[in-house]
Amino acid sequence: MLELFGSGLVSLWLNVAGVPDSLDSLDAIELTSLQETPDRGAERTMKHYLKQLASEGLSETTQGVWLQSGAKLLATNQGTTPLPAASLTKVATTLAALETWGPDHQFETLIAATGPIQNGVLQGDLVIQGGGDPLFDWEEAIALGHSLNQIGISRITGNLLIVGNFMMNFEDDRTQSGALLKQALNSKTWDEDAKAEYEQLPKDTPRPTIEIKGAVKVLTTSALPKQILLLRHRSLPLTDLLKRMNVHSQNEMSQMLADNLGGVQATVQKAATAAGVSPSEIRLVNGSGLSIENRISPRAACAMFAAIDHYIHPRNLTIADLFPVSGWDHEGTLEDRDLPRAAVVKTGTLNEVSALTGVLPTRDRGFVWFAIINRGSNISNLRKQQEVFLKSLQQQWGPMPSPTMIEPSSWVGMRRATLGASARNEIVYGG
Repeated sequence: MLELFGSGLVSLWLNVAGVPDSLDSLDAIELTSLQETPDRGAERTMKHYLKQLASEGLSETTQGVWLQSGAKLLATNQGTTPLPAASLTKVATTLAALETWGPDHQFETLIAATGPIQNGVLQGDLVIQGGGDPLFDWEEAIALGHSLNQIGISRITGNLLIVGNFMMNFEDDRTQSGALLKQALNSKTWDEDAKAEYEQLPKDTPRPTIEIKGAVKVLTTSALPKQILLLRHRSLPLTDLLKRMNVHSQNEMSQMLADNLGGVQATVQKAATAAGVSPSEIRLVNGSGLSIENRISPRAACAMFAAIDHYIHPRNLTIADLFPVSGWDHEGTLEDRDLPRAAVVKTGTLNEVSALTGVLPTRDRGFVWFAIINRGSNISNLRKQQEVFLKSLQQQWGPMPSPTMIEPSSWVGMRRATLGASARNEIVYGG
């Protein structure tokens, strides 16, 4: 029997496989091992897949595979060995973020002034206190400028002061982020990128005009003078942030979230605990995935993906509300992929790494959690072989007629927040 590190993982996988979902029944399950009775058809298909890779000079010992349905292990190769996993790192970030903040969490950016506002002029500095929003872009900045115009500000005599964890347009240098914000607040200084993003906003969106005379300066909180709070800007809800991060595999977003969680080791511990696996199977050096030293075992990748699904379902959401879905999400990392329809996945790519994990809906085996982690230099070929492998498995077991449990929820579609919405700017300044 293949030992697990706690009953939580088995419990949630039994639940996905059909065990009644009640707190009492979940808590009562005491199984601490998987049913190690491999599926002969899955093993045969996996061995053919590995043989094909071997014929191209790739060692089987550097190729990781894990296939599981509920509590039944279907097939594995190097399944418990941490392997370079590239952006599968973002699965750990996603799980840790949900466990820490919850799906509706919004990061707050505070905007304040160090002087009075008279006749449209802020006689002092404008202070931006970042709260870790990983997706503050042109559209968000334009909406912020509009709200400042509503307060009555059209000119600022002082500087633009940046404090705290603030990032704009994925620029992790706070001085550069401040310069971008300064430009965004004054439509007279927009470049072609800003103008193009403005065109994505509703046609009646006002163009902000706020001239800042001073420079951009980065300060610590202790160095700030007395301030007057003007407004609170709230980010998109966490579910929207995570979906966008995972669809586009956005590295700076994932790194900022990991930093907000207390750093990469705190992220690992939170994710491992939630998934019920040992932290030794999730070895990360950063939150972005941009290092070959980021290593995750195929089993841990599946465990984290399943743990996210287990967390999100009671909240009227599905795993597809957080990750790209084949057949639904045609942009980002799935733009050129030919994966089985309705598979929910996370991709990972480095120069010599191609990884894929997620859930495959099938008729005969239900939801099959899978992870494929490849080492090799021909990335396009590795992707093609992954696609052939997964399609062979789905053909073998048949496609699930209606995989509604992992389709994007209509509820999320109705409430999906949009970038550049002024409604997320709460004006607190009363004049």
